[in-house]
Amino acid sequence: MAVIRPFCAIRPAKGLESRIAALPYDVYNRAEAKREVEKEPLSFLGIDRAEVWFPDDVDIHAPEVYQKAHDLLWDMVERGQFIQEKAPCYYIYELTMNGRVQTGIVGCASVDDYDRNVIRKHEKTRSDKEEDRVNHVDRCEAQTGPIFLAYRADERISRVVEKTKDGDALYDFVSPDGIRHRIFVIADADDMKTVQSAFEEMNDIYIADGHHRCASAVRVSKMRKAAESSCSGEEEFQYFLSVLFPDEQLMILDYNRVVKDLNGYDIPGFLAAAAEHFEVEAVGTEPYRPKKKGMFGMYLDGQWYSLKAKPGILSDDPIDGLDVSLLQNYLLEPVLGIHDPKTDERIDFVGGIRGLGELERRVHSDCSVAFSMYPTSIGELFDVADAGRLMPPKSTWFEPKLRSGIFIHSIKQDR
Repeated sequence: MAVIRPFCAIRPAKGLESRIAALPYDVYNRAEAKREVEKEPLSFLGIDRAEVWFPDDVDIHAPEVYQKAHDLLWDMVERGQFIQEKAPCYYIYELTMNGRVQTGIVGCASVDDYDRNVIRKHEKTRSDKEEDRVNHVDRCEAQTGPIFLAYRADERISRVVEKTKDGDALYDFVSPDGIRHRIFVIADADDMKTVQSAFEEMNDIYIADGHHRCASAVRVSKMRKAAESSCSGEEEFQYFLSVLFPDEQLMILDYNRVVKDLNGYDIPGFLAAAAEHFEVEAVGTEPYRPKKKGMFGMYLDGQWYSLKAKPGILSDDPIDGLDVSLLQNYLLEPVLGIHDPKTDERIDFVGGIRGLGELERRVHSDCSVAFSMYPTSIGELFDVADAGRLMPPKSTWFEPKLRSGIFIHSIKQDR
């Protein structure tokens, strides 16, 4: 049973949504975030990355940075740049990228469901990144970035979504990267009950993206719960802001690899070593994108190659059978000497949104070889999470990215 409840969102005043909405805080470094806020002072990055308002020698984790985020958020509420919904409701968040549409339900998920593994994880979090968002959420008294959740499609929810999308959008804008964002409100009592009941019948919901934000929201909840003499379970801090998408609409992009050197091999020797576990075929100078699972592209010395995993290395194991595992276990580690891709500085990762041309550029500039990947599927992600396992690093790249600042969930006690 999954609890996904409606809530009273804090959201941009009509007409400000396109100026406030921002890509997630961790997409940018400090300098990039500062440039974005200089271009658009209302950008939510000014709250998500409040260090942009301080000199560069101020620690991004300094207490005054989190205090600035708090002050900016609630000042914008006070000035009417953000407004708060009067009654709890669900929202629909539709994103259109290159003609492909995905539509999610915006609501609040339960911390208890996270603890009980109804909400399933597939990624280990880093303590430093988690601590940053704990401080941000706790000081702001609000969850400012939604968690990207996935569920197995349900016809009842789909009918409510389509019915609601026949009406007028609350917001409808195109962000600078060309993504169209449309927001609708589900306020009808029967429709809200249908959505809530459908989720209650689900045994499993999955974190697609946002493990650090989710873990941080859970930690803040536990901190606040421990500070209370008694809790009803209905406190806002016991729920976290989420957007839930049906699995059939989600697309994971390739997450490609580039390696600095050939670990002492010359090109013929490296190709021979690769051929031990992969069928290697030169395919020309045009960028090669693998067409199916178990196949890889490789760019080396101005030439593209197709690599096909030999049957002997294929596996039904939810981790060992992933393409990212096949490449790591049978080529990157034994041949190129990449033993820990999380820490080895000789390997880098290139999101598929940047295209295969970026792989060629890297090989011509600072790397020796690049690998184009067939994307991990949402079904593979579910299988790993269902097995209680963790995905290898850099296995999934989701697009389009959810914007921060469109929905904010207050955890103030006076709510």
